[in-house]
Amino acid sequence: MNRPSLVLASSSPYRRQLLAKLGLPFETISPDIDESAQLGESPETLVARLAELKARAVAKNYPRALIIGSDQVAALDNTLTGKPGSHENAVRQLQAASGKRVVFHTGLCLLNSNTGKMQTATIPYTVLFRQLNELQIENYLRKEQPYNCAGSFKSEGLGIALFEQFEGKDPNALIGLPLIQLVKMLEQEGVDIIQGSFAV
Repeated sequence: MNRPSLVLASSSPYRRQLLAKLGLPFETISPDIDESAQLGESPETLVARLAELKARAVAKNYPRALIIGSDQVAALDNTLTGKPGSHENAVRQLQAASGKRVVFHTGLCLLNSNTGKMQTATIPYTVLFRQLNELQIENYLRKEQPYNCAGSFKSEGLGIALFEQFEGKDPNALIGLPLIQLVKMLEQEGVDIIQGSFAV
């Protein structure tokens, strides 16, 4: 009865859908943080820092909870690629990615706001894009409009047609929440995913 609540510190519908796959009850709340990259910050450092910041921001309102923070950026030729926000930016992102490998770095943080224990990880996932022509890019963007997605695609939808190959340990990381690593973290906090229960 006094078990900790599970809270997803994110406004992303994609992360919410992924976490729901685990079958545990959870709440979602959007963290209010500055997501700007710091000067000279690597993709791995950036996502790890932001994932922790998101979890800590939400912890203020949940003193006895397991709080999940996550953040993702894409890197093409060591240059950060974020959410396009517009059709024009999405066209530029896909043109730049055509025929190339893009590495998606996802930061994950699980914070126990009661004990202060924090677990963090950064999970890479690489996508090899097909050679895309202008018409393919335009048609894809008009159909799926992935303007709030890092890299300008939705891999769980039509975006799968943009790729030659995936390279990584957890395909969920590409969508924004590395479930394999999260399950391990939750187990360290006494959460039995298969049984669907918290340790007493």
